[in-house]
Amino acid sequence: MRFKLFGATVLSLGILAAACANAPTGSGPGNGATGSGSDGGSTGTPSPSPSDQLVLRIEEVGGFVAVQYNLTRMPIMSLYTDGLLINPGVQTDIYPGPALPALTQQRLSPEAIQLLTQAAIDAGLNSDRDLQTMLVSDMPTTVFTLTVDGQTYTTNVYALGTDLKHAPQGMSPQEFQARQDLAAFERKATDLSWLPAGSVTDQGMYAPTALRIYSGPYQPDPSLTEPPIAWPLTPGLALFGDSQQGTPGGMRCGTVTGDDAATLMPLVEQANQLTPWTSDGSQYGLLFRPLLPDESGC
Repeated sequence: MRFKLFGATVLSLGILAAACANAPTGSGPGNGATGSGSDGGSTGTPSPSPSDQLVLRIEEVGGFVAVQYNLTRMPIMSLYTDGLLINPGVQTDIYPGPALPALTQQRLSPEAIQLLTQAAIDAGLNSDRDLQTMLVSDMPTTVFTLTVDGQTYTTNVYALGTDLKHAPQGMSPQEFQARQDLAAFERKATDLSWLPAGSVTDQGMYAPTALRIYSGPYQPDPSLTEPPIAWPLTPGLALFGDSQQGTPGGMRCGTVTGDDAATLMPLVEQANQLTPWTSDGSQYGLLFRPLLPDESGC
């Protein structure tokens, strides 16, 4: 069997379909399991504390990838007001891959947060922009989200990863320069070696406390036989979550938090992406997307 390590990209298993879907984020995880994919939590979900509030996020959405990949894709980086920084970790390239992606965490000092925020402002992220002029197709869109003084701004850049030496046909000099500035900022935001010594600490693995779960009929690989795992929660998977449009076979989506997440997490850590989950005499295939501190629901 072949093993290798690679960086922030998480390999998706399954057929590479042309369709794509982006799961929206919410205001913060609730408590317990919920079958609702619309509100993403049980009643009484608290408002986010200051430590849960997002300062800066960079993520990619869309592109010519499998639907399953988009459903479980993690942001490139997420920075919160308490200095918590979460990135995708090193993933093991093995088939079938683990059910959960590896996530790393670091803690930035207040000075480091200020410097990174100022760099984002200098790159023009303190306004809403939509940069879409590119003569290529099926590329992802990079989304920058920045919150400054209680105001949140979003910048969408289609095909930011394309190496441009000059402005292509139809692109204004202003958009070309904006793309160059944003590409440079993304490099700074994902390589923090330029920050003052000692301003990045607490490096380790991030342990999620809530999960977004997509479920559908189990589709085995004929060449493999994976041991099943029994779904431990109520309701069973036939009733868990809500049907989601744009997913393969009309998958259902729900979230688990609190005690239910604590019960489920050890089983998920034993599972891989082809593990059959059994519930009420049927087998299901599950996709797991860890929820970050500011996220909730489906």
